[in-house]
Amino acid sequence: MKLLPALASATALFIFCAGAANAQACKSPVPDSALVKKGTLTMSVNPTLPPMQFVDQTGALKGMRVELGEAIAKRLCLTPEYVRIEFSAMIPGLQAGRWDVINTGIFYTEERAKLMQMLIYEDQAISISTAKGNPLKIAKPEDLSGKSIGVELGGFEERKARELDKALTDKGMKGMTIRTFENFAMAFQSLRAGQVDVALSIDSTGAEYQKRGDFERVLHGLFPTPVALASRNKDLAAAMAKVMNDMKADGSFQKLFDQYGVKAVDGAVAVKGPAG
Repeated sequence: MKLLPALASATALFIFCAGAANAQACKSPVPDSALVKKGTLTMSVNPTLPPMQFVDQTGALKGMRVELGEAIAKRLCLTPEYVRIEFSAMIPGLQAGRWDVINTGIFYTEERAKLMQMLIYEDQAISISTAKGNPLKIAKPEDLSGKSIGVELGGFEERKARELDKALTDKGMKGMTIRTFENFAMAFQSLRAGQVDVALSIDSTGAEYQKRGDFERVLHGLFPTPVALASRNKDLAAAMAKVMNDMKADGSFQKLFDQYGVKAVDGAVAVKGPAG
């Protein structure tokens, strides 16, 4: 049925007013004082870990953690905004108030929980990848003896690479040559170029590269540790935890994780961090 001009105008006006009313009704539980920018949830991300966080061919941010951040922001009535930056700058930037949240799958440690509010939500572990066909026949951690390994600078993964190296030398074996890079993409580029023998990453990324046929994941499930979102503000962290638990309750949280084949932590999302 075709609407008369006056009726069509009235209908359009009603739809516009209803939309405006809904927007006004969506009031964020997060006070402006808890945010870097009013009305905005500013998150840092290092988009070099497909399928969790990456940049597609059009330059758009994609991945499970990106979608999770957008969903959290929407439920908090905030506009999501991402700052793409290397991991080594993320914790100092959070402390300096450059962004509200680190959303890059930061591994949880007690030391980090003394510095910032951490919301554990995802189980991860570490993989070792090498060239297709596994020409070095790596099948166990001891086979890394004498090999060169590429890893991102300054994170949990570099620490674990050094622990692997120490475990080898403690057994009287030759250690590894550890080469650090600004991000995981550069570490894998170095592996592709034959500049390192293996590259270390999270399990999800190692599996993704193997699925694509780029590299072979020869070890996985090493050093299982949960990952978290990290916030500079306790009020914001509490509001985010509530949203994530609401998502768990309505099934959208698990649906997102199932889509990417990632395991969520059991139980409720809680905030762990300094009391102040």
